[in-house]
Amino acid sequence: MSKYSVIIPVYNRPEELEDMLQSLEKQTMKDFEVIVVEDGSTRKSDEVVASFEDKLDIKYYSQSNTGPGPARNAGCNQATSDYFIFFDSDCFLPEKYFQKLDEYMDLISFPAFGGPDKDDASFTKIQQAINYSMTSFFTTGGIRGSKKSLEKFNPRSFNMGISRDVYEATGGFSTMRFGEDIDLSLRIKKEGFGTALLSDCYVYHKRRVSFLKFFKQVFNSGIARINLYKRHPMSLRPIHFFPTVFTLYLIFGTAHALYHHQWWVMYPMLLYFLILWFDASIKTSSIITGLLSVFATILQLAGYGLGFMKGIWRRIILGRGEFYDFKKNFYS
Repeated sequence: MSKYSVIIPVYNRPEELEDMLQSLEKQTMKDFEVIVVEDGSTRKSDEVVASFEDKLDIKYYSQSNTGPGPARNAGCNQATSDYFIFFDSDCFLPEKYFQKLDEYMDLISFPAFGGPDKDDASFTKIQQAINYSMTSFFTTGGIRGSKKSLEKFNPRSFNMGISRDVYEATGGFSTMRFGEDIDLSLRIKKEGFGTALLSDCYVYHKRRVSFLKFFKQVFNSGIARINLYKRHPMSLRPIHFFPTVFTLYLIFGTAHALYHHQWWVMYPMLLYFLILWFDASIKTSSIITGLLSVFATILQLAGYGLGFMKGIWRRIILGRGEFYDFKKNFYS
């Protein structure tokens, strides 16, 4: 029996899955099995998986489309180890990921844990810009946990691990299409388990490959935050309102400046954009990528803010049930 079970749901991403499997093949510590769950894809990954059968302890399962949460649960039900490690199919790993994880686990057997994500030199400028907007200190994206506030850390499913005991106690992921990982993290804590941020166990996360797809993703994330609030009322925090405040300021501030010719109203936001550009240009070593990062941040905050407001309108004001948008393009 392997020490870890790696579970990867995939939908129409055979090329990206191949990159992930290549990175698993190169691991310096290989005491893990790999379970790939094909979640109703029209572009199958069976041939990609077959090419790694002599290199990895790998299993492949195909099912009708259920969404990422139930697909991960299906993988858990096939796993043989006592720890389940979840990755998104658009990630790949540094070669010492499992070596670092094992070093942590030899000290403390964490019941639930997660790690950060980074960009890689192979990413396009748009992917680098999106990664900056999702992980920067100057935005609300990325991991909000820190060594001083680990009790607030919620592992995300692109890089997340749980014990078999946690899975059995919580029932695994819900049927939510967005926010299902945060929902699980909150239920893990309600069951009395702790979570840990393992900062050395990072992944390279490609995320979305275009700004339009990125906007759809963060719009649904905004909706998901209200869906999560309805399930877990204490989970909503002041920081979650920042994208909405930003969006309203951007819309009404710009309109006021244009109508009254009072451009000083927008000076704070322009200063914010300059800080983003400067910081992103340094971190990506590219002025162009820095500019793209500013645009990506605007999309991230405005998309999330608009989705958040739509969630408030439909879930809280109108009292309707759980929902999300862009259903046909969920995985695209």
